[in-house]
Amino acid sequence: MKILLVEDEVKLSSFVRKGLEGEGYWVETAFDGQLGLSMARHGEYDVVILDVSLPQLNGFEVCRRLRAEQPKIAILLLTALGGIGHKTEGYDAGADDYLVKPFEFQELLLRVRALYRRYHDVGPGRTLGIADLTLHLTTKRVERAGRPITLTAREYALLEYLLLNQGHVVSRVDIAEKVWELKFDTNTNIIDVYITYLRRKIDKEFSPKLIHTVVGMGYVLRE
Repeated sequence: MKILLVEDEVKLSSFVRKGLEGEGYWVETAFDGQLGLSMARHGEYDVVILDVSLPQLNGFEVCRRLRAEQPKIAILLLTALGGIGHKTEGYDAGADDYLVKPFEFQELLLRVRALYRRYHDVGPGRTLGIADLTLHLTTKRVERAGRPITLTAREYALLEYLLLNQGHVVSRVDIAEKVWELKFDTNTNIIDVYITYLRRKIDKEFSPKLIHTVVGMGYVLRE
């Protein structure tokens, strides 16, 4: 996911950017509305997170112009203006979502993911894949080289997360907390066990191998 963050508060911008990058997303920033609009017009972003009280050009106007030009871009307004009148103006300008400051980062993350799915996961044929491995999001079917692979619910969730983050190293903590919503216990090897289960099913009898260990850091899915 490629995200544009338009926010003039430097500390907040840095906080949000680091958090999103920590999730494996590509984030670029702008600190005024005019620059943000220019970047959004040329950057091919999946989601734009937009403050309202911006220098040069306010967020409502940026949203209005951007929506007129790019109807398929996801726009989330992130602002301290929480009145119903402001929310009405934001949605009327074309915003998909509206989050009021102060906010919990986890809530922002959930909303960004939901917006991405709204614009990109459309229709019954939704799939994720790498090499000859395909995961069908709607039917929960997995196959490699045309052969069906049966996975448990946890194995499926793990594979989906690796596919969504392919090319990026994910740690054991990431997997425990973001895939299964568990607090990671350093005294258990449960993550390694499930990685082994998954390797047996999607890698053992196939080439190239897709799940790789990055010593001291975690795992990465890549050809």
